[in-house]
Amino acid sequence: MAGRGSVRASGNFNANQDAETLYKAMKGLGTDEDSIMKLLTSRSNSQRQQIKAAYKTLHGKDLVGDLQGELGGKFKTLVVALMTPPILYDATTLRNAIKGAGTDEKVLIEILSSRTAQQVKDITAAYRQEFNKNLEEDVTGDTSGHFRRLLVILLQASRQQGVQEGNIETDAQTLFSAGEMKFGTDEEQFITILGNRSAEHLRRVFAAYMKLAGYEMEESVKRETSGGLRDLLLAVVKCARSVPAYFAETLYNSMKGAGTDDQALIRVMVSRSEVDMLDIRADYRRLFAKSLHSAIQGDTSGDYRKALLLLCGGDDA
Repeated sequence: MAGRGSVRASGNFNANQDAETLYKAMKGLGTDEDSIMKLLTSRSNSQRQQIKAAYKTLHGKDLVGDLQGELGGKFKTLVVALMTPPILYDATTLRNAIKGAGTDEKVLIEILSSRTAQQVKDITAAYRQEFNKNLEEDVTGDTSGHFRRLLVILLQASRQQGVQEGNIETDAQTLFSAGEMKFGTDEEQFITILGNRSAEHLRRVFAAYMKLAGYEMEESVKRETSGGLRDLLLAVVKCARSVPAYFAETLYNSMKGAGTDDQALIRVMVSRSEVDMLDIRADYRRLFAKSLHSAIQGDTSGDYRKALLLLCGGDDA
């Protein structure tokens, strides 16, 4: 997915110069939010880490701490997210979703179904390093049943590679027999096949399943399962089909109806800005007949809106 992000590394980058720009933007009375957001959204995350180091060397202060002191509200949350290395951001987001009363299942589902195997392994390592805890133990301690089983499978990050030609028809038949063809559902089969096969293999299975059952895989999952397991299986199926389309839908859901799920909006806009935001925008336009830019414009306000639009990077009106 090289170069499908809306945020790119800056060509003529100078960490010391950027650190000075940020220092000046926060010095004295009032804060120059425009300078801060323009600078941070036009640098890659690894460049932001270099700016953070330069800032400490030049001023003996923590850049993120200073930004937190100067900014407020959702804009502050967004800026802190931009300043966090991606793997650590995911690990911290998972930690916050698990700790305290109740689990934010939506966060577990989104991160574990959409990240690559290597990213999941790196997140697990970062989680241990940062919080001195075992991510799998924390997840299993906070979830139950088939939902927990599938989360554990996804945490192993060991999906098969490539397509097993010989298994496409049998996988489709197994899923059909486990769901639509019987009274009740054999969730085990859904979990094993959807949790362990590669995305490209699953896309072939879904096509074979459609021929066999006359339903899209998503329709059967909705009919045959419920609760957290249903939501997780749906996310896994959607990500196997297209990760950018999955995120386009996640963004749409974060803004539809009354109110905005700002946490989801920030999480997706930040974590996909250097990965596949251009594809997400194209899918958003195709699926919802309006641009992501116009959706953000209509649903947010102030510096928060300006910064989100900079991350979006263009209007596909």
